[in-house]
Amino acid sequence: MVIFNPVKREREFNHLGIWRWIPLLLLLVFLSSCSALRQSRLSPLETLIKEAKSYSGVPYQWGGNNRKGIDCSGLMVNAFRKINIQLPRTTEEQMTVGKKIRLKKIKPGDLVFFALTEKRRKISHVGLVSDVLSGKKVKFIHASVSSGVTESSLDSDYYRKKFRMARRLEIPE
Repeated sequence: MVIFNPVKREREFNHLGIWRWIPLLLLLVFLSSCSALRQSRLSPLETLIKEAKSYSGVPYQWGGNNRKGIDCSGLMVNAFRKINIQLPRTTEEQMTVGKKIRLKKIKPGDLVFFALTEKRRKISHVGLVSDVLSGKKVKFIHASVSSGVTESSLDSDYYRKKFRMARRLEIPE
């Protein structure tokens, strides 16, 4: 017959050295919860840009709207959905939302529109401004036919010539 001896059990437990690991485990739990809190403190603008950048490298697919393949307007729909803003699905429809702004007033979160086809007036491409460096150099995220989702500079000759307009949506603080 086996008799349960709590004192012997406690000595065996202590012998394994379990107690010395408890402070480390508590520290790990605390640090992981701090990390989760930091992530949840992103502003809607930071969340928007982070979401768009998370698609970097996803190949271009006309009409695509997921991580297997995406087009420029689908990328905008998915990024804005992350901050609970619904955008229309096509570039043509997206260029009617928000307020039109001048290029020198552009800031992160704005949409930039381009005429990439031979018909220089027909807007066919959209990107999201991700950064404005020293007030002039504008970087934007978009789904490029040749490179997939990438970040480009509005200062490049190609995009500067094709730029048509910028629009600003109301992004909550």
